[in-house]
Amino acid sequence: MKIAISSTGKGIESQIDARFGRCVYFVIAEVKDKKIEEIKSIENPSINVGGGAGISAAELVANEGVKAVITGNVGPRAISVFSQFGIKVYSTTGKVKDALDNFVEGKLEELNSATGPMGSGNKEFGRRGL
Repeated sequence: MKIAISSTGKGIESQIDARFGRCVYFVIAEVKDKKIEEIKSIENPSINVGGGAGISAAELVANEGVKAVITGNVGPRAISVFSQFGIKVYSTTGKVKDALDNFVEGKLEELNSATGPMGSGNKEFGRRGL
């Protein structure tokens, strides 16, 4: 199973980026038999778009063939895209590696709705600390 994690860096020792649509990288992990088999990272081209970052980022990871996404927060548009593709979404904080371990162990709770309003990941919103 492929899993995408919003990340502040390229590797599994990086922190989970709290913003899904405007995260810096996506770490894509291939998990088989509860073991991480392969890791790759892709830069998020949606980080600086004016609007629709969640939609385009969700489509990007969906096109990678992921079946699950782990992030800090996710908006309603991205949740809608994931729902259309049958991708499950989980929310947590900390290191990418720890999130993957917790996922494999079944310790992450699946999200059924957005964690914030549309646009909550944009830079201005984030600067206000909301």
